[in-house]
Amino acid sequence: MIETPRGNRVHIAIYGRTNAGKSSLINKITNQDISLVSEMRGTTTDPVYKAMELLPIGPVVFIDTAGIDDTTELGELRVKKTKEILNKMDIALLLISTEVLLENQDLSYEKEWIREIKKREKPFIVILNKMDLVPEGKIQELIDRVKVELECEVSTVATSREESIQRIKAKLIEYAPKIVIEEKLIGDKIKVGDRVLLVAPQDIQAPKGRLILPQVQVIRDILDNGGIPTVVTLDNLKEGLAIFQGRPDLVITDSQVFKAVDEVLDRDVPLTSFSIIMARAKGDLDTLYRGAKRINELKDGDRVLIAEACTHHQLKGDIAREKLPMLLQKRAGNIVIDNCSGKNFPEDISKYSLVIHCGSCMLNRAETMSRLGVCSGQEIPITNFGMAIAEINGILDRVMEIFKEG
Repeated sequence: MIETPRGNRVHIAIYGRTNAGKSSLINKITNQDISLVSEMRGTTTDPVYKAMELLPIGPVVFIDTAGIDDTTELGELRVKKTKEILNKMDIALLLISTEVLLENQDLSYEKEWIREIKKREKPFIVILNKMDLVPEGKIQELIDRVKVELECEVSTVATSREESIQRIKAKLIEYAPKIVIEEKLIGDKIKVGDRVLLVAPQDIQAPKGRLILPQVQVIRDILDNGGIPTVVTLDNLKEGLAIFQGRPDLVITDSQVFKAVDEVLDRDVPLTSFSIIMARAKGDLDTLYRGAKRINELKDGDRVLIAEACTHHQLKGDIAREKLPMLLQKRAGNIVIDNCSGKNFPEDISKYSLVIHCGSCMLNRAETMSRLGVCSGQEIPITNFGMAIAEINGILDRVMEIFKEG
C-alpha cells in the first residue's frame, strides 16, 4: 500500500512536561501503542512520529516529544530536539498535568512554550490532563487558574475516557481548515487532455528501480487533473517529442538537464522543472525567484550555503557538492561554498550572501517556510536548486512563465 508522504501530511505536535501524559494521549488518539508509556521520567527521548488518517482532515502525523522540563543529563539536547519540531508542526497540543497544579507549581515552562508557538503564528490547544485525579469541586478552580496565567482557552481530558479523546479530535478538526494549505503542484496549470512530457534522467541519486519523490508526485498530480503524462529520459527526449510532433502542451524536466532540454524545444512550448514545481508547493515562488536573481551579484570572496533537506552518501557527480558549486564558480568566480543537509540548517546565516536550498520534497510546507523565515529575518536571499540552475542558464524567466498570474 502506498501512503501519503510524511511531508504532505498535517503535522500535530504534542508538548508538555515529563510525565504530563503525552504518550498516553497519542496512543489513545491513534488507538495504537505508538509511544512507550512508563511512570519513569524521561521515557520519550527523541520525537516519535505516527502517520494516520484523521477524518475529515485526512492524512496527519502526530509527533510525541520529550518533556519540556527535562532535567536529565541529556535534557538540554532533548529539549533542543523538541524545539526543532516547532518549525515543522501545523498544530500544537500543550498538555498540563493536574499534578503540577495540585502541587501549586508555577507554569513558567508552559508560558515559555506558548511564546514560542505564538512567535511562529501556529494554532495551539492547551489541554489540562489527568482530570480524573482532581476532586469534582476543584476542577473549575484549576481551569480558571490556567486560563488566567496562560491567557488562553483550556480543554480538559482524562485519557481513560473516550469522550475526552473525541473532544480533542473535534478541536483538531476545527483548527485544521485554518492551517491546511493545499500544496499546488502543476494540476491547476493544465487542462483535461493536456499532453505533458516529463524528462526524468535516472542519475546516481535516483533510487534503484524507482522514480524520485518529486517525479512521482508530479505524475500523480497530472493524472488527477486529467492530463496525459509521458515520461522519457534525456537520451530519448527527441523520440518523446516526436510522439507529439514536437509540440507537447507542457514539458517538465529535471533541473540538471535544463539547458539540454531548452536547446531542442520550440520557444513557445511551456517548460518548467520538478524542482520549481516543488518550490511552488512548499515555499514562496516570489521569494525564491528574487533569490535566484541575486546569483548575478555574487563576487569573489562571497560565501554561499547549499542546503539539502535529506541526507545521503555523497557520490561522484552529486548536484549539491559538485555540479551546482561548479556552475556557481564558473558564473561568479572564486566564491566560498558550504554545504549542510538533513535537520542541520544553521540558525545563524549572516555570513552568507545567498542560500540555495533543495526542492524540499522531504520537508512539509511549515518547515520549508520556517527556513525561508530564517533567511528573511536575517535579510539573506534564498532560492532553490532548480531556479538557481535556470538563472545560471539564462532561462529562469522562461521556465517561470507558466506560473504567472492572469
